[in-house]
Amino acid sequence: MDYKHKLSKGFAMGLGITLLIAGVAYGLAQLPFLSIMGQLILAILLGFAWKMTLGVPAAAEAGISFSSKKLLRYGIIMLGMRLNILDIIKAGPRVFLIAASSVLFGMIVVYFLCRAFKLDPIMSILTACGSSICGAAAVVAISPQVKADADRTAMAAAVVAILGTIFTLAYTVLYPVLHLVPQGFGVFSGATLHEIAHVIAAAEPIGKEALDMALIVKLSRVALLIPVAIVLGLWIQRAERRKLRETEGGHTSGDEQASEFQWKNLPIPWFIVGFILMSGVNTLGILPAHVTSYMIVIAYLLIAMAMAGLGLNINVAVCRRFGLRALLAGAIGSVLLSGFGYLLVLWYV
Repeated sequence: MDYKHKLSKGFAMGLGITLLIAGVAYGLAQLPFLSIMGQLILAILLGFAWKMTLGVPAAAEAGISFSSKKLLRYGIIMLGMRLNILDIIKAGPRVFLIAASSVLFGMIVVYFLCRAFKLDPIMSILTACGSSICGAAAVVAISPQVKADADRTAMAAAVVAILGTIFTLAYTVLYPVLHLVPQGFGVFSGATLHEIAHVIAAAEPIGKEALDMALIVKLSRVALLIPVAIVLGLWIQRAERRKLRETEGGHTSGDEQASEFQWKNLPIPWFIVGFILMSGVNTLGILPAHVTSYMIVIAYLLIAMAMAGLGLNINVAVCRRFGLRALLAGAIGSVLLSGFGYLLVLWYV
């Protein structure tokens, strides 16, 4: 009984630490000079700072692990309330084509750049997904599909966040020389910037027309998280089966080969299915607008708690091993994605 009491107390402590960090990150994200980084990025940085200065009690690890895994999934499900499927449909096929082209281009280019910089396949996939889809949220959503550990997940999320912040500032400065109308700049930022927060920060000063278009394009990229997660899950599953066959030095039987493609073996991330369902609820307007707003705030709080958990689990040795190379590969890839996105905008307008 005493053991169970200690366990529950430690669990609550870990949960409380991540909640505290997420709350502080939310407050800091309201400040003008930190709002561009966003709550999620600040939560990772604060979590890492906590670990390096105060340390993490062993008893709190269970609660921290719960935040970084379970609460993350609940947060992603609730984040579906931000997506209105009708807005994407109304914008027309060209907008979705731009979003899809950006995601495909970014994933291929960043992945192979990461591999060229000698990063392992998992780290390369996470960095590519974060750069191409929706930043840290994509990294943590994809990580279970590719069986990434906490160190790689946190490192990729941090790299993408840093790059997104730098590019957001650059877009704001470069807007006068890009010669784009507000709607065109909205398409450009929505198609190429990393986080939703970055898109908002870059497009909002240009005006409502730019911001609305930026969000539609960005959320179209977010919608592609589902098929990307499924495809990557299938790819990892297939690679594992091939490795197992090579290890055993034999071949699977006809019955086993047939069973490989049963629906029950399909690596569908069910929390992303929840994301789609919540998007449907928002699209149908079932809930009042103020309730939807509260749910989005809660979603970001839960994801921020997960980010704090990742920050608390960052391994310094892994940072030294992956950090600079991942940052360089992601930076070059982001420059190329920006150039590709600019060409797409010229075609769009």
